[in-house]
Amino acid sequence: MTARRYARLFRALGYRVRILAADAPTIEADIVVALHAKKSAAAALRFRRNSHDGRLVVVLTGTDIYRDLPRSRIATRALEAADAIVALQPLALERLAPALRNKARSIIQSVALPADLLHERVMKGRCEIAVLGHLRNEKDPLRAAFAARALPRHLPVRVTLAGGIIDSAYRNSTTAEAARNPRFRYRGEIGARAALRCLARSDALVLSSRMEGGANVLGEAIALRVPVLASRIDGNIGLLGANYPGYYDVGSTASLRRLLQRFIEDRRFRRTLRASIARLAPLVRPARERRAWGNLLNELRARAPRSASR
Repeated sequence: MTARRYARLFRALGYRVRILAADAPTIEADIVVALHAKKSAAAALRFRRNSHDGRLVVVLTGTDIYRDLPRSRIATRALEAADAIVALQPLALERLAPALRNKARSIIQSVALPADLLHERVMKGRCEIAVLGHLRNEKDPLRAAFAARALPRHLPVRVTLAGGIIDSAYRNSTTAEAARNPRFRYRGEIGARAALRCLARSDALVLSSRMEGGANVLGEAIALRVPVLASRIDGNIGLLGANYPGYYDVGSTASLRRLLQRFIEDRRFRRTLRASIARLAPLVRPARERRAWGNLLNELRARAPRSASR
């Protein structure tokens, strides 16, 4: 999905674009944008060996920054070979070695909403909570369900989880949680448009990730002005800001339960979260991301060939 979204963006900037798998035997291009430093490392390094004048950009993911880079030599080599490094939120840059940081920048992913999709929900009766994303350990996808189950019985709340199962252990755990927790439902994998509709109809998004490079769903919540209850990790703080009032301790059911209960019971707190999210809207405007990528690609094209600069 990220590759297709970038392809549309680059075409809008006037470039001819091809999407290739990481195991493509040959890569012929003026500029290669490699998604994920570790997973695309072999392809990135192969391109660098075979193209002295081509430009290489590596886009960092959360697993790159917060898991792989400290222990993956091939991921580090891909970054060393890159002409530019892109992170999806500014705090990620602090994790890079100084020698890499000077060629890195953050470009926040934008969100283009369908014209007929707006967040108009005002909480009445039951509080609707959305959790959207693939089910794997890094996302901690059942944390909101656990927190909702622990709330006092009189509080009306429902957690809707949607996303494909990546880690097979979640097949049993989602079924078991739905059987014991009347406040939880799992919708399985749904399309992008359906996910946006689910988010727009919700009172809040719970973003429970243990590690995150800069979640696209967070940008969607910002664009829709949906309040976010987020784990306190760099990937979320880098987009929401250090002073955002809607954080809970990562992996803690008790901490999320307290935050969720406050959200349900405290109308003033809900207004504060909505206002905080609304102020972030300029970050995810498509023109902002398009301008940032346009500037980077123009800079790369303007540089002298690598062979001439040796």
